[in-house]
Amino acid sequence: MKTLLTSVTAFALSAGIAWADSPATDMSNMSWDDIVAQAQDEGQVTWYVWYFQDRFRPVVEAFEAEYGIDVIIPEGTGQGNSDKMLAEKGRETGDIDVLAWGLNDFDTIDVTALFQPLNMLPEDDGRVGELLGVDGKGHVLAYWGNQTGIAYDPAHVAQVDLPQTVEDIAAFWGEHPGKFGFNYEKGGSGPSFFQNIIRASTGIDLMDGEVSDERLAVAEAGFDVFTAQADDYVVTASNVDSITRLSDGELWMVPAWEDHLAGLQNSGEVRADIKFYIPEFGMYGGANGVAVPMNAPHPAAAAVFINWLTSADTQTLFNQTFGTAPMHAKADDSAALVSNAQRANQTPWGNQPFRGALEKAFIEQVILER
Repeated sequence: MKTLLTSVTAFALSAGIAWADSPATDMSNMSWDDIVAQAQDEGQVTWYVWYFQDRFRPVVEAFEAEYGIDVIIPEGTGQGNSDKMLAEKGRETGDIDVLAWGLNDFDTIDVTALFQPLNMLPEDDGRVGELLGVDGKGHVLAYWGNQTGIAYDPAHVAQVDLPQTVEDIAAFWGEHPGKFGFNYEKGGSGPSFFQNIIRASTGIDLMDGEVSDERLAVAEAGFDVFTAQADDYVVTASNVDSITRLSDGELWMVPAWEDHLAGLQNSGEVRADIKFYIPEFGMYGGANGVAVPMNAPHPAAAAVFINWLTSADTQTLFNQTFGTAPMHAKADDSAALVSNAQRANQTPWGNQPFRGALEKAFIEQVILER
């Protein structure tokens, strides 16, 4: 569910895009009632989100019914949406009212230059604007909590026997060869797994994005965990392939996304008895955020939509519908697949460009050499 859009800044520079000072509607001195009235006059809001478009459309019907504002969700990809946002920055009026993006991806650009401040929203200290070292600076709010971890088949693996350390993982592979699988592409759950195994086994700081031969040599020492037992685990094709093979009983344990697994279970596409946990060695987690471009065509409607999207009630709805970790302090998270106590094992995504260099080296030296 998460896109790694590290070429954004380079794209902007190479395309000669300036951060134009497009005039944004100043709603900071308007009452919330006046903003809602203006939003209803605008009549629609266009939300650029790169996943679950078909599942979000029925969910936002509650917003449409409450405010009489149509929500348009175009088809598109994360890369395409971000490229469009940058390409339209010089226009007086763009097409995007609300842009969804990974919270850490917003951190790669100057959000204060590209997006409107959200100080027009009603005061609500339960919202999340900062998470795992990423600060939305009052221009970005989190609306979708995501977490990688390990899904497992309780028919074969008891909770008390869940691998919690690198040594536990290696022991599981040896005792149950061919029953643990992970992907290295087409989804971030597998990369989260192998990168955190490397971090836990070598102590390397993945938050340091600097690439050097010395740092890669340290990280590559963690590859030994995988090369030593190359015949004991399975390499899957994608996040979906991992979950499908787990649900079918071929595999017993696979890295997965909490929200992805919960959504597939809610729709009946995978077995409801599959469980999920975050191991003690830690795996990546974070959030997706939303922001309003400076040149949004319907800025008041965008503000009202973000207020609804990040509210405790909607975050509770998302937890119940999608299994996401709520991004509001007062939301009910009882439908989550893991407890809040386990979320202490969450680790922040490694920084670029080192993370990309590490993935490339892992594929070349481990995956292609198996």
